[in-house]
Amino acid sequence: MPEPTTLFVGLDVHKASIAVAHASPDRASDVVYVGEIGTREADLDKLLRRLHSRAARLVVAYEAGPCGYGLYRTLADRGISCLVVAPSLIPKKPGERVKTDRRDATPLARLLRSGDLTSVYVPTVDDEAVRDLSRAREASVSVLKDSKRRLKSFLLRHGLNYSGRATWNAAHLRYLARVVCPTPAQQVVFQESLRAVSEQTERVQRLGDELVEVTTTWRLRPVVDAFQAMRGVQSQTAVTLVAELGDLTRFDNPRQLAAFVGLIPSEYSSGGSRRLGPITKAGNGHARRALVEAAWAYRYPAKVSEHLQKRLEGCP
Repeated sequence: MPEPTTLFVGLDVHKASIAVAHASPDRASDVVYVGEIGTREADLDKLLRRLHSRAARLVVAYEAGPCGYGLYRTLADRGISCLVVAPSLIPKKPGERVKTDRRDATPLARLLRSGDLTSVYVPTVDDEAVRDLSRAREASVSVLKDSKRRLKSFLLRHGLNYSGRATWNAAHLRYLARVVCPTPAQQVVFQESLRAVSEQTERVQRLGDELVEVTTTWRLRPVVDAFQAMRGVQSQTAVTLVAELGDLTRFDNPRQLAAFVGLIPSEYSSGGSRRLGPITKAGNGHARRALVEAAWAYRYPAKVSEHLQKRLEGCP
């Protein structure tokens, strides 16, 4: 039997180990489980030499997960075709209740050979850096909201209600500076809660400033500026969308983009009945949140405000 020219390799990647299985192009042949290797580059190079001795071309796949895209970039630098697979789209047998590293790696090799795996978009190193910074700011905003809510709940529980029309403005902050709690212990709780809000506010501001500075030289800066020509989309929202969606040219039409971020209705149809449900909420939740928040601006009559006019002046 002639040696296969291509070998399909499935990897089950963990923090300290990688389970390896491979399959030849012959559909009738069984998938071979190689075993586990370490995650060092030396271990990976040793595996690649072993696999190259069996076939000249390697096609590798592993599931997207917490270990990131480092393995993908390492294999790409060595000229090896690699797919980072969406775990939720891997075909699985119903009723299967046994999960091991071997049972994870072996189906990957088999499904890669049959072409039944769906890969995810892998950002460049610079794009991923902007995305990490954008997500860090988003997480800080969420923590800030929680800190404000805890402080307001504490004051409400003790009858220290603010009578102003808006909160967290200059007048509200002056009120908080004069608050005196009934006991020294409660005053400590109040001061610590107020300090948490102040520190988190400063952190959000720092991350926002860093994000603006980093994106000034970003290769996708023209796309960020173009997004800001729409109502409801300013700098932070535009950066979030571009960082999360990446290369928009991979979508053939807007419907594919809407499906990617889970903004299409779910459907349960059978026979002559057709039932549409709420949006699927599949895909990238960060981009979906930014798009939904921006869409609220379209409730109001269309007009070009002063801020929008300034953003439009820099667009073609």
